[in-house]
Amino acid sequence: MAGPDRASSARQLACTASRSIVSVARAIAPSSAPRGCRGPRPARGVKGAGRGCAVDRGGGPCQACPRREPTRGWGVADQTGLFGRTRSFATIGPAARRVAVIDVGSNSVRLVVFDGNARSPAYFFNEKVLCGLGQGLAGRGTLNPEGRARALATLRRFAALAERMRVGALEAVATAAVREASDGAEFLAEVERETGLRVRIASGEDEARLSAQGVLVGRPDAEGVVADTGGASMELARLSRGAVRGTVTTPLGPFPLRDLGLSGPALNRHVRDVLARAWEELAGPVPELFLVGGAWRALGRAHMRKTAYPLPVLQDYHMEPAALMRTARRVAECTPAELAQRWGVSASRAPLLPLNARVMIGLLKTLRPDRVTLSAYGLREGILWEKMTPRARMRDPLIEACRFLESRHARFPGFGAQLFAWLRPLIGAGEDAGMLRLAEAACLLHDVNWRGHPDFRAEMGFETVIRASIAGIDHPGRVFIGLALSYRYGGGRPDGRLLALIDERARVAAERLGRAMRLGAMISGSAPAALEDAPIAVEDGRLVLVLGPMMHELAGEVVEKRLAALARAMGLEPVLQLGG
Repeated sequence: MAGPDRASSARQLACTASRSIVSVARAIAPSSAPRGCRGPRPARGVKGAGRGCAVDRGGGPCQACPRREPTRGWGVADQTGLFGRTRSFATIGPAARRVAVIDVGSNSVRLVVFDGNARSPAYFFNEKVLCGLGQGLAGRGTLNPEGRARALATLRRFAALAERMRVGALEAVATAAVREASDGAEFLAEVERETGLRVRIASGEDEARLSAQGVLVGRPDAEGVVADTGGASMELARLSRGAVRGTVTTPLGPFPLRDLGLSGPALNRHVRDVLARAWEELAGPVPELFLVGGAWRALGRAHMRKTAYPLPVLQDYHMEPAALMRTARRVAECTPAELAQRWGVSASRAPLLPLNARVMIGLLKTLRPDRVTLSAYGLREGILWEKMTPRARMRDPLIEACRFLESRHARFPGFGAQLFAWLRPLIGAGEDAGMLRLAEAACLLHDVNWRGHPDFRAEMGFETVIRASIAGIDHPGRVFIGLALSYRYGGGRPDGRLLALIDERARVAAERLGRAMRLGAMISGSAPAALEDAPIAVEDGRLVLVLGPMMHELAGEVVEKRLAALARAMGLEPVLQLGG
């Protein structure tokens, strides 16, 4: 194996196998521990973090300590460890709202704090530092000294931030550079001494699996191949039927490629040969190639810039393989200065991106995907997926995210579901499940901008979903919901370039949905249960709204006006009836 010798690696694994990385001491009442068990020793950097029972000399909890059987993160006790060893999260339940992940990569070190352990958690905090741990690793065999110092300082800051943010659980993972460097284990020991953080080393298989699972967080129905590029390696994984079906790791990160000293045709041949060998393990049709990693995101931004794409949201950004090939070929020939000035690539990323572009050219030629999609979700989100129960994984990430926003920002949380049930008869029987899903999401979001100034609520409604960090929705879906919310607040059709992402049929459907939400919200003031006595239906070319006995006093000019607006959008005659 590369990097540390087997004995050193075994000692490292044995040292970490019996411990949790970071856990919350308050999660289990100390009174349930046996006599003499003082609970977990606190780690520096995270208040109350567990280091194992102080009585147990092996470093873990004593045999009777209730901390000995932590759960899967959200409450499943039979889940195996993240990397086949002791679990990283301690026993936490729904109360552990903030969950942090630290990713010690070959190029960057990142902290992400998720606000919630739900199917679609919100991003509470996100910080990245390009440390370059893997620079020069191939020739030197050790971590980059300057990058090591920067990474240690960064991790010291991240540990302090985690304490101040009161995270409920924290997972720290190191990837290829630390895995392969001869001083990787020594570096992690130093990190633990200085910060109290226990960082686990992910194998190439672990890395590929977690990144692919991250794609599933945003796209539960993903079918195809995931390519996750980092500084020292590139991992490939096949996704099928909601699970990872195979993985392979390659030395095609920009650092080892640069250390080879190859260029032009020689470099292209090397990339092609490595990919050909790797692809033997995953060969098969590729309906979709999912790109994970900072370099691919930079390439995607360059493609957006080149094509003047109107919605600069990277998650679920689709690219035609031929168009991406043209962009990759241009980037591969650019100097760092050109990339920074003409393509908007950061100065720290620009020197390496041409190497990534050559790998992309090789990927497209070898895999021949039907289409290419960027995924903003990767290894860090994959760790959350690893902790989810099967039931949680089955939930729709879009609907869960919208319910979360409704619970935080709407005047009457829960009314969105009632509104959707009320207007459901107005949605044509021929509409597919995808359209119904978008309509439900829009109803859940219909009131989250109520605090905004009335003159700007339509614009705010549009922007709520257009640029939000929400999983489970593609770009046309964002525009559809945004347009519906604009009509809900009395607005109209906004930016024409964005509307080009959906066809006229979808624009008309969004207008009808928005006007229906506007009517339903106005009838009841978005108060719960009021719509149960105000059924609406299409009957013989008429749009009929019936106000029951308890709703008569809510009839008026405004109701008639908004009913008429909805009827016009649907090409129907409005009829308001007072029920007996």
